[in-house]
Amino acid sequence: MQDIDFKKQILDNISPSFCGAKWYNATIWLGSGMTTSCHHPPAHKVDINKVQANPKLLHNTPQKKQDRAKMIAGERPKGCEYCWKIEDMGRDAISDRVYKSKIYDVKDLKTASETAITEDVNLKTLEIAFDRTCNFACSYCNPAFSSTWVRDIKQKGSYENLVSDGRNHFTHEHKGAQLYKDTEVNPYVEAFFKWWESDLHKTLDELRITGGEPMMSPSLWRLLDWFETQKHKVNPNMRLAINSNLVPKRELFIKFMNKVKNIPNLHIYTSNEATYEQSNYIRDGMDYTTWYTHLVNLPGTVKPAGIHNMCTINALCLESLPEFLDDVVKNKKAWKRVYDVDFNFTLNILRFPSFQSPLVLPDNLRTKFKNNLQTWLDKNIEDLEPMEVAHTSRLIDYLDIVKTPHSEAFDLPKLRLDFKNFYKQYDERRNKNFTKTFPIIGEWYNGL
Repeated sequence: MQDIDFKKQILDNISPSFCGAKWYNATIWLGSGMTTSCHHPPAHKVDINKVQANPKLLHNTPQKKQDRAKMIAGERPKGCEYCWKIEDMGRDAISDRVYKSKIYDVKDLKTASETAITEDVNLKTLEIAFDRTCNFACSYCNPAFSSTWVRDIKQKGSYENLVSDGRNHFTHEHKGAQLYKDTEVNPYVEAFFKWWESDLHKTLDELRITGGEPMMSPSLWRLLDWFETQKHKVNPNMRLAINSNLVPKRELFIKFMNKVKNIPNLHIYTSNEATYEQSNYIRDGMDYTTWYTHLVNLPGTVKPAGIHNMCTINALCLESLPEFLDDVVKNKKAWKRVYDVDFNFTLNILRFPSFQSPLVLPDNLRTKFKNNLQTWLDKNIEDLEPMEVAHTSRLIDYLDIVKTPHSEAFDLPKLRLDFKNFYKQYDERRNKNFTKTFPIIGEWYNGL
């Protein structure tokens, strides 16, 4: 069924604001005890006192149950604004509400809609981060998700004069993101393993491990050890998906490759959206050549069921995004032919920090990059999956139609001032050079 038909015939028939992710999907940061139904709504706290007795409360929080009730009533939960903004563009625009619901059986969606709001529901897809340990400090990330960002703020202090977002991403260490030291027992992690070992491993369709960088987390190795001895207990159709920047220390990467090579239905997720020096600039800690080498060698060594690249679409990556996607498509075709491994990409549009959104760029640059993408799409459309075509078309429309990243980021002069202030400090702290690295955007940047 086509995406638009699924939206109109299945989702909207239940409710025009219904989303299966609110019932069956969760993202949980175990370092902080925060959860959300997907990566768009703001995360909220899990009650530590209650979750130890009932680990299912890692997902079934009062906030999520309130949002479920609103969706059944046809109301739009405020935290899901990202999807409403996409859908309100018109032209039958497809939001993540559709993609995140379409992965579930129609009968399961109907069951969810008929389940009492007070009941706890069992997850089908779960994304967890054990902690924030990471060897990268990507420009659009922050200390909540990266220990390297924590070190940056500790050593060099807060970024100054950033006024547009109100999120304070770069002003403090985000101590609440990692409540327990490495030497301490984290009750949220223990609640997860209690849930996992009791029945979660039987019911999940997909378990996805994120970070930080998971290879640097002891809890990942604890889980992989469990798979070595207990994998016969797991739902045989369950996908184990692991995120990685693919550029950890060499010995960790080799250890990981050996550990996962016999896991069935393994999916590797990685993230990049630009080439060479532009990639290295955006994702501080990245070495594009190493990343690309490791990526190319994955299917022949680990033999995963799928490899997926997640592009975080920010203002800077648009310069080399078409060239990056050329590399993706080249490997996509080769891996399918040689290894029968699926390789695909998603284009996820950055909303926070707002001053790094592609919408901060002036109209002439947005038009230029939009046209470049359209040319690339026209040339490669026959080699793309429908989802990849939809994501690329969505980004093209986004650059053409949408004016602000979200309702609170409407003051474009402030966003652009923050853009200049942030990257000036970023260059000084990281020994980088914006205008040299991004010659097209750099001319506009110098004039701010």
